[in-house]
Amino acid sequence: MAVKHVGQLSLDLFDDAPPVAPASAPAPAPTPAGPPAVPLDTVLTLTHWQHPRASRQMQLGACLVAYEFKRGKRRTIGLSVGPDGLSVSAPRWTPLAEVEALLRDKARWVLDKLQAVRERQAQAEQARIEWRDGARFPYLGEDVVLCLDAAPGARATGAVLESLAEGRRLRLSLPPQASAEQLRDMTQAWLMREARGLFQQRLDHFAPILGVRWTRLRLSSAGTRWGSASADGSIRLNWRLVHFSLPVIDYVVAHELSHLREMNHSPQFWDTVASVMPDFEARRQALHKLPVPKW
Repeated sequence: MAVKHVGQLSLDLFDDAPPVAPASAPAPAPTPAGPPAVPLDTVLTLTHWQHPRASRQMQLGACLVAYEFKRGKRRTIGLSVGPDGLSVSAPRWTPLAEVEALLRDKARWVLDKLQAVRERQAQAEQARIEWRDGARFPYLGEDVVLCLDAAPGARATGAVLESLAEGRRLRLSLPPQASAEQLRDMTQAWLMREARGLFQQRLDHFAPILGVRWTRLRLSSAGTRWGSASADGSIRLNWRLVHFSLPVIDYVVAHELSHLREMNHSPQFWDTVASVMPDFEARRQALHKLPVPKW
């Protein structure tokens, strides 16, 4: 999870950040000599990772990690791993030796997360949508087949979801010669309309149970964030969530609404989520494992 600014919390695609080291704390003790019980080199297959804005690099196990390094007005060293790789933030006065000591201490966490990012990107590539007649994409956890329909009067309907004996079909009012961009844009517009209606319905379902009031819903297209909540009751949700099943969507909705009671990720926050969703951990793990179709 990542704190955006005071009064707002977000749910990221790549969350579960490791503990951060207090800026005033001494550097962690060096790793004892000798190989670990399970050597990193034999567990992880990464050999190099280059962040596009990398300014420093460090050898972690068998992997040379080039990471983004930033200093700012903060009191702790922060590590985060996203689609671009590893980012490290540190107070202005923290010695580089202390930053590197923390990275050595958290090497397994960093490499595990980078490996997960690489695997997720490979899954997304495999799930890439080919924008053509007969293409498939997931909607609420089930495949939908695209069908172009240029019949008279069809153009007025835009996109219509149909349930057939062989499965579900999204009929687009486009001719056979329509471009991939036309198919993609019409499908995205339909998905976003569906997402807004569904998200509003689920927010209205969970808000009274949690005893909170949401004030505004905004759809997001963020590449690394599923949702965020602000203290004023504003909720932002990624429209791509409609690719997933309703239980997974409900987890993100309940997660963000719970922030309107607890603007943190404390034990009290997770107790709040569990009060309306006792199996939230299983849904949370499913969200992390599911591939996001590449558009």
